[in-house]
Amino acid sequence: MSDIKIIEGGITAAKGFKAAYTEAGVKYANRKDMAMVFSETPCVSAGTFTSNVVKAACVQWDMKLIKSDKPMHGMVINTGIANACTGKEGFDACEATAKAMSDNLGVPVDSIAVGSTGVIGMQLPVDRLVKGVNDMCGKLDSSLENGTNASIAIMTTDTVNKEYAVSFELGGKTVTLGGMSKGSGMIHPNMCTMIALLSSDIAIEKSLMQEAVSEVIADTFNMISVDGDTSTNDTFILMANGLAGNDKITAKNEDYDTFKEALFVVCEYLARRMAADGEGASKLFTAHVVNASSKNDAKVLARSIISSNLSKAAIYGCDANFGRFLCAMGYSGVDFDQTKVELFFESKAGRLQVFKFGVPLEFDEDFATKIMKEDEVIVFVDMHDGDCEATAWGCDLTYDYVKINADYRS
Repeated sequence: MSDIKIIEGGITAAKGFKAAYTEAGVKYANRKDMAMVFSETPCVSAGTFTSNVVKAACVQWDMKLIKSDKPMHGMVINTGIANACTGKEGFDACEATAKAMSDNLGVPVDSIAVGSTGVIGMQLPVDRLVKGVNDMCGKLDSSLENGTNASIAIMTTDTVNKEYAVSFELGGKTVTLGGMSKGSGMIHPNMCTMIALLSSDIAIEKSLMQEAVSEVIADTFNMISVDGDTSTNDTFILMANGLAGNDKITAKNEDYDTFKEALFVVCEYLARRMAADGEGASKLFTAHVVNASSKNDAKVLARSIISSNLSKAAIYGCDANFGRFLCAMGYSGVDFDQTKVELFFESKAGRLQVFKFGVPLEFDEDFATKIMKEDEVIVFVDMHDGDCEATAWGCDLTYDYVKINADYRS
């Protein structure tokens, strides 16, 4: 592993990035509900978006921006209302939001991304959005505190804010990569109900950054699930302004590999935090599949384990009912021989094997319960069928998940 250092901060950790936040009253009163990130220096951008056919207006706006060769300067994010299933009025709201930032800061309208998260099918109060943008433009600051408050302002049902930053060396220059994300419900592989915005001062060619983003997302954000619902609003964007002064990365070389490794570290951390903070969750539920016949098989098996409601309920109940996890593997679509499989439960409390080569093993139920009471429980599966592995992250299924989603609009 390269010398990647975890540092303080998040979206404002890299050179040249400022953030702001405000209480705009988009849907709720007396809470931070809008955030802004800005780089005066033009950025190259890369992104990935929801696989849901029903895409929010803001997702469609951002996809057009990312696919273009035009520079990006910043992003405005609101919570409370998702701006999904809103027709032309939804697109008008995107344009009005971006134009307000453009007018205040003197950058092109089509250099501003917009993000929305919250209730589907409600129209955004454009007057409040514009007022919020005007307010934030006067409060932009590069402090770590502003970055943290921006990460708080994008929360919906999240219980904790999510931010992370790292630094690394490229040719004697210190490069920083940081970011923030939100996500707690409507989370399922192939992006989730999440908004993640990352910033870096690295100098890199756009197409290479996009390739790195697409590959890293596949093994991080696309490997988490809370409830099996793929949102209309999933957005991941990375901005890079080149202010670190490193030799611009224009080929897949050692510098590119270091950058990609750092990107994985940040994305994995944010993805794990989102899974652990699933709506109503009490613990992180991890599945690690090793020695599968292919990478795809390993990923499918791991995701199937953590996506199963019965498996999630067993994790919540601290019930070492290994049959539920094997069952989830069996209907995943992967063809395998159960007589080759070994299954273990792991946590900080220890490790326990419960199944070996098609046969259940006798085990200490009290020790199993102790293992499953920890705040992260790992189901470790050895397929004995190859040399590929994958990890997926989810959470337990609790009574509170139903309570939260039964009255989400109120």
